[in-house]
This record gives sequence, structure tokens and C-alpha cells, in this order.
Amino acid sequence: MSVPSTPTRGRPARLDHARTVRTALDLLDESGLDALTMRRLADAMGVQAGALYRYFATKQDLLTAMAERMLADADGPATDGEWSERLAALARAMRTALLDHRDGARVYAGTHSTGPNTLGFAENVLGVLRDAGFDDADAARALMAVANFTVGHTLEEQAALQPAGEGPGDAGPADAGVLRDAVAAGRYPHLTAALPVFTGPDYDAHFEFGLRLLVDGLRARR
Repeated sequence: MSVPSTPTRGRPARLDHARTVRTALDLLDESGLDALTMRRLADAMGVQAGALYRYFATKQDLLTAMAERMLADADGPATDGEWSERLAALARAMRTALLDHRDGARVYAGTHSTGPNTLGFAENVLGVLRDAGFDDADAARALMAVANFTVGHTLEEQAALQPAGEGPGDAGPADAGVLRDAVAAGRYPHLTAALPVFTGPDYDAHFEFGLRLLVDGLRARR
């Protein structure tokens, strides 16, 4: 995927917040988070690096704007079903939104956007929970639990699927063979029995299992 080229001589680059975030997401998908720098983004936009600080005082501000944009399509499917299925649908939509971008969960983790996409997602989750009868405190904590689980799972999922040599510090993904050898070298009968799950690629099943535990726990508390 290509990124915007440098504008022709004599025509100033058009710099705006939305286009800058879109270009940053393009660069993220192309090369990953570790390669995304303010200088590289400025080059892709055809401007001097200092021009970006008109909109983003720090790189963290840029990441927060990118995280906000990622959640644009995380509303989840409209449904009149039971609250638990509506909640699960929103969690799945959030995971999909993060998986849609390379290193999406790494970008999102630690950001605290107050934009309409992030607040709208939180509002939808809280609405489902409060309509189901949870009090305000439990609804708020349930939102945090579901969001933290979804981000954490997706973070590990994307790290495991990352090509070798492209992770933080050039560390490759977890090698299933390394885990098998380590378990085989010791006395770990329970780990041996569970190895097919630990080394398998079915991240959808892993996510759904954890999500169901959360939902069942919330149902028991209601």
C-alpha cells in the first residue's frame, strides 16, 4: 500500500487532522508501530516535521487520535437480543476494529481518547449493562473488564502472529516448537495435555472462551 507522495513544487501541502491520522494508519499497516515516527509521517504528508505539532504535541497524542479513529466502526451489530449477546457483540466489534490494523492493540493500549467514537462505544456498553439492571458502579467496572480483556487478548494475538524480527526489539513471535521442547524436557503432564490448545492458532476460540467467562460472571452477579 502506498502513502501520499510529496506534493509538487510550488503547491503547499494540505495538512489537516483527519488526513494526518489516515496517513498515520496507512504507515502503521505498512510498516508497524515501531517504524512509525513523526518524521516519517511528515515525509509521507510532504511537510516539515514541525508542522505536525500543530495538531499533535507528542507522538502519544497522535496514537490517541489513531486509537479514536480505529473505533469508528466498533458499534457492534444492532440487535434486540438478550443483554449478554449485545455485550458480546460489542466486544467482538472492538476486537475486529483493533485487528483491522497492524499493531492495532499496541496503538490502542494506554490511550485515553475522549473522542466521539471512544465515548460512543463506552456509552453503548454502559447502556446495555444499565438496561440489564446493573448499577452504575458495576456497569462501569464491567465496561473496564470487557475492554481490558479485549485489548489484552488482541495484543497477545497480534504479537503471536507477527513475523519474526518485526516485534519490539526485533523479538519474533512465540515459537510453538520452543514451548513444546521446554515442556517435553521436564515433568509437566498437565501442560503436555494442554499443549494442543496453547500452540494452536484458533484465536477466535480463545477469545470466545474468555468472553463467555466474563459474561457468565456478570450474569451471576446481576
